[in-house]
Amino acid sequence: MPRASRDLVSWNAVISAHAQNGLAVEAVELYRRMRGPEGGGVEPDAVTLVGVLSSCAHTGARRVGLDVERYVRDTIPGFRDNLPLCNALINFHARCGSLAQAQELFDEMPERSVVSWTALIIGYGMHGQGDIAVDLFETMVSEATAPDSVAMVGLLSACSHAGMYDEGRKYFSTMERDYCLRPKLEHYTCMVDLLGRAGRLDEARELIASMRMAADGAVWGALLGACKIHKNVEMGEEAFERVVSLEPANVGYYVLMANIYADAGQLDGVAKVRAAMRRRGLRKEPGCSYVEHKGKVHLFMADDHSHPQARRIYELVVELERMVKEKTGGDVVEERAEKAVAEAAAVPLVGFHSEKLAVAFGLLNTEAGSEIVVIKNLRVCGDCHSFLKTVSELTNRAFLVRDASRFHRFENGACSCRDYW
Repeated sequence: MPRASRDLVSWNAVISAHAQNGLAVEAVELYRRMRGPEGGGVEPDAVTLVGVLSSCAHTGARRVGLDVERYVRDTIPGFRDNLPLCNALINFHARCGSLAQAQELFDEMPERSVVSWTALIIGYGMHGQGDIAVDLFETMVSEATAPDSVAMVGLLSACSHAGMYDEGRKYFSTMERDYCLRPKLEHYTCMVDLLGRAGRLDEARELIASMRMAADGAVWGALLGACKIHKNVEMGEEAFERVVSLEPANVGYYVLMANIYADAGQLDGVAKVRAAMRRRGLRKEPGCSYVEHKGKVHLFMADDHSHPQARRIYELVVELERMVKEKTGGDVVEERAEKAVAEAAAVPLVGFHSEKLAVAFGLLNTEAGSEIVVIKNLRVCGDCHSFLKTVSELTNRAFLVRDASRFHRFENGACSCRDYW
């Protein structure tokens, strides 16, 4: 289209199309183009902002989302009466770590829909506060708002993340009777995840066998993830065989199975999985984390040395590792420390996951007492989880890390997930 012909309707159409089809990064970029010279003075409306906010929630783009919220508050004085816009703001805040703001917006709404309740339930679930999520669900039902399938997914997921086995079983078993909602694949996925995390692998396997429809990759993947947590090689092999037949190009499942073999000391199994990955041309997705600071996004990859402050960041990580090992009784790795402080290291330091680098950057560049927020594309590993718990106590700082499935808030040597993730 000629630029002069691109009006608000055409911009909204293309932004919404990207947002609704999972192309969140592209949707945010289109919004930037619309607001820039290419937009030719076209101002966004509530429809535009709903699409952009949903994309910001998906990617964790807090800075863009907060800019959108400021625009909303400055230009749409009656925005609290706009249900879709308020729901999008609640969802954005909840998924980007600002539960207090999400709750405040929710409390201010003159009218709420099931989407409003669901956004908040999912937010509390992602933060491991399953008890609050359950209370919200019960309040919603008592106020005559009937749950839909998405609300039930949010509730069951919240129970899973919080280890609320009995509650999850109860709601799943009664959803058809009490709410006329027949369980779908996503509900079974939540239940397999709930049972698997709780160590009830046989029960999870029985549930899959009882399903009214064929299990998809997400269902078998949930079982595979549980086998990784509980180091069950035999059931893991069955789940892996099933899931790769359904999603042969999903590299995450290969990595999970390789890790199951590695934990069991079965190196031949690890080699077999890696060979299968090579045959299919699959490569493990690199871990990356980012921190927003003074309006700029600072991205870190695993073992990344490209940041302008790389030397100081690595020196701090090495020092923190030394302090953690002293506190936990481990041995100090002197060679790593020497490499970090050397004026010209021959070989770059390796073995540093991206969240460690992001947190170190935050410690170097933010004021004492302020919370450091990190967004990570993969699940936090056990080593980094333990490291960040101890560092939060050593530095007297709080770290909020959103990984691929939930939030972890590290403070005073503990994590909000209570080591159940």
